[in-house]
Amino acid sequence: MTGKPTEVDFHFDPMCPFAYHTSCWIREVRAHTGLTVNWRFFSLEEVNRFEGKKHPWERAWSYGWSQLRVAALLRRRDPALLDAWYARVGRELHVDGGKPHEPGTARRLLTEIGAEESLLDQALDDPTTHDDIRADHQRVLDAGGFGVPTLFFPGGQCLFGPVLVDPPSGEAAVRLWDLVTGMLEFPHVYELQRPKAARDEQVIADALAPYLRGRDWVSVDRGQIIDFRTEQEEATS
Repeated sequence: MTGKPTEVDFHFDPMCPFAYHTSCWIREVRAHTGLTVNWRFFSLEEVNRFEGKKHPWERAWSYGWSQLRVAALLRRRDPALLDAWYARVGRELHVDGGKPHEPGTARRLLTEIGAEESLLDQALDDPTTHDDIRADHQRVLDAGGFGVPTLFFPGGQCLFGPVLVDPPSGEAAVRLWDLVTGMLEFPHVYELQRPKAARDEQVIADALAPYLRGRDWVSVDRGQIIDFRTEQEEATS
């Protein structure tokens, strides 16, 4: 691939702290380069679902999946609303330690981005919002993906990451973008990973502290991905 991409599809789950921090970086890249960012979906609840548990679309309310149903309806109406919504709910959970996955909070956050709070009910009453999420989710799986952030580029290449907890800004954000997109020149380089020493684990723990305060689910480490197994799921499965 020659030249820098001017567009990227960014797959996220609103519950994922790493996807949120990476989204802050990609917004910086957009601000400095004019990059077009298309927000796409992925469900950690579904990909990490334990055998015998309900699919997230089989529950009346599922923390991440139901938020994505709202996101799907926002995307249909105006991608700019989805852009604002992800920034707002992400800040609520991953910076402020709030609970955007609670319906009452979700309604308030919708009004804060200029949408009507009734949009939440409209999204839940529309079964086709499930289809939008499943289509985006399946796209990642079909590419061999397993989590978020996953980036798709024109031409079909996709990358997992970068996984960030301290997203760079300004020129540093653009330099990281140049490094990440440089991978596109080498499609058979499959993995490059930084080992985590004790000091790195502490940095990550500090960055994720708000998320740990706000979440209402149990995160289970399953290698490279985080499993979001909710107490709600345990009660309703």
